[in-house]
Amino acid sequence: MPAMGDRPDLDLKTVVYATDFFFCSQNAGFYAARIAAHCSAKLLVTHAFTLSQAAMEAEIGDQRVSQQRKDLERLLSKEAAQLGVDSVEAIPTLLEGDPKEVISDLADRQEPSLIVLGTHGGGRFERAVIGSIAEKILRSTRWPSLTVGPHVQSVSSKTLRIERLLFATDFTSAAANAANYAVTFAEMFGAKLDVLNVIQEDAIEHPDRLSDLESRFYGALDGVVPQQAREFCDPRTYVAVGRAHDRILEHISECSIDLLVLGIRKTSHLSMEMRTSGAFGIIVDAACPVLTIRT
Repeated sequence: MPAMGDRPDLDLKTVVYATDFFFCSQNAGFYAARIAAHCSAKLLVTHAFTLSQAAMEAEIGDQRVSQQRKDLERLLSKEAAQLGVDSVEAIPTLLEGDPKEVISDLADRQEPSLIVLGTHGGGRFERAVIGSIAEKILRSTRWPSLTVGPHVQSVSSKTLRIERLLFATDFTSAAANAANYAVTFAEMFGAKLDVLNVIQEDAIEHPDRLSDLESRFYGALDGVVPQQAREFCDPRTYVAVGRAHDRILEHISECSIDLLVLGIRKTSHLSMEMRTSGAFGIIVDAACPVLTIRT
């Protein structure tokens, strides 16, 4: 298991921003541009699509560019131009194919990468039946991913602020790796850092010993942030009891969190193993963007 506090290599070469041209994606674009500027990385503004039958016939039969492709290229170029400010190199990149495959492949080719997504989430029933494109990308990529959900307040390049981060941990190897990113992002944006562990109620065998259990977790949380990082991120540790989803969202709301960092592994109670699992539910319901780190 990696030691908590060992900085990951965040010498990002590329920020891959995937857009569907709707509100949540456009909101995510401002975060993508801000991070790219901080890391002096190029910004790939991408959209994945499949040709309609009419467009396919036009391109094959007449050997010309279909109107569908022209329209998407125009929209993509417009969005890239809007984000290409503050010395950010924003490159429109139209991808043909399944989003979860072509976006992940693009990130692999441009490594080291960060993927930035927006998601409307859909209704609970919709997610259970067909899932979401953003969720499929999150489940298929090996790269850190920042997802902006439907409840994140609208921002602009001038109003975007990241002043307080929350790192939610369950002390697994995935969480240890995510802790490194939490510290690095806190330093990058000059932000304060909260560290939270949620104890599931069914994990408490003896309720009368809850205070002892909380004390043990507080002691462990104090070791998450390395001593050299304490001066700039002013870490605060918290222990809560209940459902991880509920306690994390409460902390985000009550403490005005600007970015949530989660480590993801398949067997965690924050797992993304199922479409309706904890991590994606938190992403969709959170009032701030969520950075997920997979191991």
